[in-house]
Amino acid sequence: MGHQLHGNGNGHGHAAGGGVPDWLPPALLLLAASGAYLLLVRRACRRNPALGWSRWRTGWFLGGILLLGIAALPPVAPFAHEDFRGHMVQHLLIGMYAPLALVLAAPVTLLLRTLPASRGRRLTAVLHSPPGRVIAHPAVALALSTGGLAVLYFTPLYNAITAGPAAHWLLHAHFLLSGCLFAHAIAGPDPAPARPGVRARLVCLGVAIAAHAVISQLMYGGFRVDIHAPIDQVRGGAEIMYYGGDLAELMLAAALVATWRPEPRRVAGRGSAGRSAAGWSAAGRGAGRGGVPARNVSGGS
Repeated sequence: MGHQLHGNGNGHGHAAGGGVPDWLPPALLLLAASGAYLLLVRRACRRNPALGWSRWRTGWFLGGILLLGIAALPPVAPFAHEDFRGHMVQHLLIGMYAPLALVLAAPVTLLLRTLPASRGRRLTAVLHSPPGRVIAHPAVALALSTGGLAVLYFTPLYNAITAGPAAHWLLHAHFLLSGCLFAHAIAGPDPAPARPGVRARLVCLGVAIAAHAVISQLMYGGFRVDIHAPIDQVRGGAEIMYYGGDLAELMLAAALVATWRPEPRRVAGRGSAGRSAAGWSAAGRGAGRGGVPARNVSGGS
């Protein structure tokens, strides 16, 4: 059955040093993120009132922040410290549901519309660089988000991380960043120069669905799982991962269909590299004028 012991005994869910509640820092951080996004929206609308900014995008971002707040604040956060099922609820909210909402808010496009032209060109250069292309590839995002779960739950890593608050917050940061990366690689509306076609992204999504199913089933059966928690909690967490993960991935598939755009037809005598460079150059110039990138580089089927 693996190493399943009663209780995690970390006891760090109520107050930080100096009497500051544990929920206050994440609450302030989430409020700051919401304020920053709304400020950028206001700036984008002032720069180009005719174009404006989609209320749906703003709603997605605030919805993502709300999901993060539910995961990081009471009553879910204290429950997650005491019960593995609560941890799994946190994992789904922080690593799957909130990232999809935040990615659908198109934060990179919003930045390109509000940054000065020179900074917009620097941002697009970073996104277009070889490291940016590698890290934004669906296969890499899949390895970071889904592949890390096997390492977390089938090695002593989970027990070591949950033994202290600092490491626990680092785990949450990994869930969030890797989840955003995967959602962006699969169905993000922001431009992505290295994003492959729809078929390749569907394959990556299918692998993620299968991996989540296998991990949750192995966890439910206790096969080599290394989680210091009662067996009923581990099985309950496995069920939450199985059904909650399926729903999140179905939503991601729906987002892929909704955000997909056919790739423009190739122009004779003009290679894909030239089109890509021209598109990103236009994106940089458009950012200075309050415009949007010339096209959504989402890849075709």
